[in-house]
Amino acid sequence: MAIFVASNKMTFKMAKLTSRAENYSQWYNEIVAKADLAENSDVRGCMIIKPYGYSIWEQMQAELDRMFKQTGHSNAYFPLFIPKSYLSKEADHVEGFAKECAVVTHYRLKAAEDGSGLIVDPDAKLEEELIIRPTSETIIWNSYKNWIQSYRDLPILLNQWANVVRWEMRTRLFLRTAEFLWQEGHTAHSTKDEAVKEAEQMLDVYATFAQEFMAMPVIKGLKTASERFAGALETYCIEALMQDGKALQAGTSHFLGQNFAKAFDVKFATKEGTQEYVWATSWGVSTRLMGALIMTHSDDFGLVIPPKLAPIHVVIVPIYKGEEQLQSISDYALRLKEQLQIRGLIVKYDDRDTHKPGFKFAEYEMKGVPVRVAIGPKDLENGSVEVARRDTLEKSSIAQGEAVEYIFGLMDVIQKNIYDKALKHREDNSHRVDSYDEFKRIIANEGGFVYAHWDGTAETEEQIKQETKATIRCIPLDRYDDPGVCIKTGKPSNGRVVFAKAY
Repeated sequence: MAIFVASNKMTFKMAKLTSRAENYSQWYNEIVAKADLAENSDVRGCMIIKPYGYSIWEQMQAELDRMFKQTGHSNAYFPLFIPKSYLSKEADHVEGFAKECAVVTHYRLKAAEDGSGLIVDPDAKLEEELIIRPTSETIIWNSYKNWIQSYRDLPILLNQWANVVRWEMRTRLFLRTAEFLWQEGHTAHSTKDEAVKEAEQMLDVYATFAQEFMAMPVIKGLKTASERFAGALETYCIEALMQDGKALQAGTSHFLGQNFAKAFDVKFATKEGTQEYVWATSWGVSTRLMGALIMTHSDDFGLVIPPKLAPIHVVIVPIYKGEEQLQSISDYALRLKEQLQIRGLIVKYDDRDTHKPGFKFAEYEMKGVPVRVAIGPKDLENGSVEVARRDTLEKSSIAQGEAVEYIFGLMDVIQKNIYDKALKHREDNSHRVDSYDEFKRIIANEGGFVYAHWDGTAETEEQIKQETKATIRCIPLDRYDDPGVCIKTGKPSNGRVVFAKAY
């Protein structure tokens, strides 16, 4: 590999961000805005996902959808509106979601008699109020009642891509909004073991996606009883650590037992001719993954996107004076673009004459494009191109004959480097503690994942939460037998759990 100029830091001008150290929350908000990902809408608590942000979500969708279908799942779609009576059938479920539900009570407006505008027509009241779906277990299991009669009808392995509404009072783009996008899997099985294996399999799918595509290391675990999904017997989760030391729940998979089958009277005839209730799972990830992507990898210069999810892998920027230079550069740049596209990369050639190269450099740095190629007249003379990496902010001069292989190879190099950096951050900010004083000090001053003993009671869990704002993020699936005593009560503990402050 011929490199003619030693690597050095890029120094082009850009829109300055508030630094992470100065104000992490403000830094996050500025990246979302300046990278052109999303903005608040005029509807309180709702967001507009802009084209560039949505293109990243589409990359996530495409990979997850492929993984779901590889594991035997099919996509379907169910109504946005759920009769209120459905939500009331499963007691834990209704209790868990009642405070977040948006309710439709009327189906028509009419003009006010005083001409002041539109009002709800009191004569258009619905016979039964409708819930705008916060999640779809109830309406889907009402359908499954009609679909399932025999063991021959099982399993049902469905997923839907949809929007949901949970009326949040305090919102933040991507992380917590009143309406958000997600996928929700809903499966029906003839045995408990099959349903448990499904829930565990989908957790593995999420963990694989997070680590191999998002380059985000995660811990797989079980939620405590107080943190389970409403109506679940077990909730499996993946937990990630953000750069500010807070945890983010990145995906959940639920073993629902027979709760929803019993609530909707979904039975099947077994091979032996008996009638049994169906076993269920549900699982989902949402546009919260966008927030996770931003907070795991981005820096004080803008967004950093792993190549496997980048909507643009390479941007080529010409540096020229006059049409003659532009034409010569374009001839080569377009050939390079075509050669990279043949290798499967998404390439943009930005020959806009409305913006200077420095502006373009800053724009694509802010948007996290993994590789930037700059080509000027001297590069053509020297038979080279300038290649800049977004992850390290380094640039190198590469011979044109080697540029395609070099740039293509950078994708795996960048993907691995981003993951390794995130993993090191998690390892450097994971702590094992054995006393409550040490626990409180680390939670208050350092953050991160804290591995500590807990006596297994909801009362102790709540006391720790109230006193420190730290919650049990999960009981790690890979934890080994490590008997000890609870940091709070001194009572026996079978093993350590993961505590952290969380989003």
